[in-house]
Amino acid sequence: MPYVLPDWVAELTDPRRAETMEELADRLVPLAEQAIDVSKRLQEQLALMNAPFETEALHGLIEVLHTRTAQAFTEVDAEIEGNVRERLERILEHAGGRPRLRELLAAELLPVLEKQQRLTLEHIGARTAGAVQSAARTLLDRTGELSEAATEMVHQVLPAAQEGLTLAGRVSQLAGRVRKAGRGPIPEALALEAAELAGDCEEALARLELEWSVIGARSSTVRAALRGVEESAFSEVTQAIAECVAELAPEHIRVLNETEDRALELIAER
Repeated sequence: MPYVLPDWVAELTDPRRAETMEELADRLVPLAEQAIDVSKRLQEQLALMNAPFETEALHGLIEVLHTRTAQAFTEVDAEIEGNVRERLERILEHAGGRPRLRELLAAELLPVLEKQQRLTLEHIGARTAGAVQSAARTLLDRTGELSEAATEMVHQVLPAAQEGLTLAGRVSQLAGRVRKAGRGPIPEALALEAAELAGDCEEALARLELEWSVIGARSSTVRAALRGVEESAFSEVTQAIAECVAELAPEHIRVLNETEDRALELIAER
């Protein structure tokens, strides 16, 4: 359903409906303001589109990648540490209520478990560092391509924003002349000039409003694409971490099992 405004809106904003000099000046003022408004909104959209590609914002993307990676690595670290701790507790449980045996088991087997934990995390850390470098390169490459496209759009639309300001200047100049001309009926030449300018404004403003709508949609798409690039980069890192953990798991479990078997041997000897 179309959005309909009251009839008096056009009556008070269309210079072509003016019958006196006062009415003509009154209708030219909001017309200039409308041209300034759409130009301002266009410039704001262009600034919004360009903002994510500023140096500080790009550095922020990389920092976020590193921060999220550090959080993911910390979670893996905590999981491995918990796994080793649980295995140590299970080993010590075999000693029952014999404190000296528990001390012996801890002294001999804890270094083995800690070494295994350290080696596992070193391997995962190295793989993670490589994945972050690769993901950061991909992120910057894709962001660079997107920046070029966004910059091209900005350059294409900037003249339109300037056109609106130029149009507002023409309207304001005419309004000033009308104010200076005094009161009374509108001279035919001035009426024709005002009608022609109103027609130019009507055409230009409709085009600029459409441009504003289109660039707004493009700006939204650019921001969504940047978000997608960020998530893709982080997924690349987490995938590398998951693959590394899966590759190291058999060896890690083997060492834990052998350590527990060694504990049982020590207990049997006692």
